[in-house]
Amino acid sequence: MAVRLLGIAFVTGFLAAAAVGPAAIPLLRRLKFGQAIRDEGPAWHAGKAGTPTMGGVIFIVAALFGAFLLAMPSAELYLVAFAFLGSGVIGGLDDGIKIALRRNLGLTPLQKLAAQGLLAAVFFRQYVATGFSTALETYAFGRVELGAAYFFVVLLLFLSATNAVNLTDGLDGLAAGAMLLASAAYAVLAWYGSRFDLAIFNAALAGALGGFLLYNAHPARVFMGDTGSLALGGALAASALLTKTELLLVWLGGLFVIEALSVILQVASFKLRGRRIFRMSPLHHHFELVGWSEWQVVLAFWAAEAVLAFSAVAWAIGR
Repeated sequence: MAVRLLGIAFVTGFLAAAAVGPAAIPLLRRLKFGQAIRDEGPAWHAGKAGTPTMGGVIFIVAALFGAFLLAMPSAELYLVAFAFLGSGVIGGLDDGIKIALRRNLGLTPLQKLAAQGLLAAVFFRQYVATGFSTALETYAFGRVELGAAYFFVVLLLFLSATNAVNLTDGLDGLAAGAMLLASAAYAVLAWYGSRFDLAIFNAALAGALGGFLLYNAHPARVFMGDTGSLALGGALAASALLTKTELLLVWLGGLFVIEALSVILQVASFKLRGRRIFRMSPLHHHFELVGWSEWQVVLAFWAAEAVLAFSAVAWAIGR
């Protein structure tokens, strides 16, 4: 029954995204929602300039449609949907400013931090009000009750997950495919943890990302933009919090962690030593610059995330 229902959720999300894409992409193009390409990126990425962005609305609509069609209304469903949609709205504001001002910088870091902090605070308030645990699962020492201090865990996960997914979204299909795998893993984990509505949401999101890849795989006809990458990070953070896998997320979402660490290490090395570790960061650009094709990088990174995500699930279920 579990496999069948999760499969139905996946197919529903996939078909919804596949159906929304042909209407959304021409609309984004008519509205001139074209992507600006950062100057410091690989030179051959300049050809992608003008590709419609904010395509994250495709899988946001599709995933929410599939989840609310098939899942029972519950606190966990509303919480993950709030994190997903709320983070997408912040990303949409960021994208909107970039488009309106014709620049590659949207919200300032302080504005984005304030918006995400407010989102995390509202999420935490409702999380506590509906009776979810404020204990941190440490595995080695069991669950450690944090009480009100658990808010900082919520804030850290929202900030780190959204920024890590955003940094990973640099090649056609890379972030969407990696998040499809992470969402599928969380669908399994949530089901085994009796978080059935959360499992259905993640299955629908995985399917919606599959449908989105019909238009986002190389050569991409649409980009997800910050609208999509921040929404995905919000869903990832909420899924970790609701399944009490806050620390396991580092393993399950390991590709996103590696991409973010590559940027942190690159900046730290340059500031401290005046030397770069990688030819370019995030890490996917390094592999491009050493001669890998875009498809080779994407497929290798998808494979890495598949191993990380499902080995984490196997460990969590088996312990």
